[in-house]
Amino acid sequence: MTATGSLRRRLEHVGIAVTAVLAIAMIGLLTIDAFRSVPGIGVLYEQARIAGWWADHYLGTSVFYHPFMWRSIATGILIGVVAPLVGTYLVHREMALIGETLAHTAFAGVAVGLLVSSITGWNGSLMVVALVVGVLGALAVQWLAERTDTYGDVPIAIMLTGSFAVGTLIISYGRGMTGINVQDFIFGSISVVTPSGARLMAVITVVVVAVTVATYKQLLFITFDEQAARVARLNVTWYNTLLIVMTAVVVVGAMQILGVILVAAMLVVPVAAGTQLAQSFRETIYLSILFGQVAVIGGFVLSISQSLPTGGSIVVVAIACYLLAVFASSRSSPAISMH
Repeated sequence: MTATGSLRRRLEHVGIAVTAVLAIAMIGLLTIDAFRSVPGIGVLYEQARIAGWWADHYLGTSVFYHPFMWRSIATGILIGVVAPLVGTYLVHREMALIGETLAHTAFAGVAVGLLVSSITGWNGSLMVVALVVGVLGALAVQWLAERTDTYGDVPIAIMLTGSFAVGTLIISYGRGMTGINVQDFIFGSISVVTPSGARLMAVITVVVVAVTVATYKQLLFITFDEQAARVARLNVTWYNTLLIVMTAVVVVGAMQILGVILVAAMLVVPVAAGTQLAQSFRETIYLSILFGQVAVIGGFVLSISQSLPTGGSIVVVAIACYLLAVFASSRSSPAISMH
């Protein structure tokens, strides 16, 4: 390995370490917010608000003092970790469209939750309903893909259009029954991030990262050579289902910030940027997560400073990272080794 390559590898590892610390800090912040009524933790909560006030004072902003902004920023940073992590497997398996499909399925779940809430007066979390429907949709896609003779992307296309059609019908039927702005779920908004939604994202992050680490070798095997994995008697169906379910839960969490339309971008664009520069699959994961963090943090800065939609700002920054990676890359097509 050359000196330049060694330096680059060290910088990547430092970046991942910083990202891990930041993600843990965001989970800790959400935990403090969730248990602030506990006396000891309540002191930490007040200290955090004071620290936020000083940050606003020196930066000339009015962002860090408000708990709802903590939740939004923390949720965004966690999305920047798990979306590219899962997306790396999807992109290399040519399943990028699955994220868009599951986002539309989750939207149907939000519609179901809104209708149930308006009819019965139930005031539970819409994200939980979206999570359940999203997982069921993921299992349905997997079931259709394995039991139909059509091309691989046909069940995905059917689920994508069908679930969004169901969601629009439910929304139209229940129009006027609820005061929730459905457009926020379609286009994304920091106002959609509720305390329960932010905590759900924290749980999703811990679970997805833990499962991915535990099954890294198996998922890597089926990603690059599914047929050989079957010959080796690996339970490919189980790992395929696991991957698509993880995608579903990540999509539901990310939908809060990015919305149904843009959520697939965080599964694909940072990975596309990382693939342009990486020389191995593991390095692709590292770079994808780093590009995801740049997109989220840069998107929040652009959104707050220019009063622009957060979801669109994040995706624009992600695409800018991809274009820079294309210009910086020395190859016209990716050549990733299975390491």
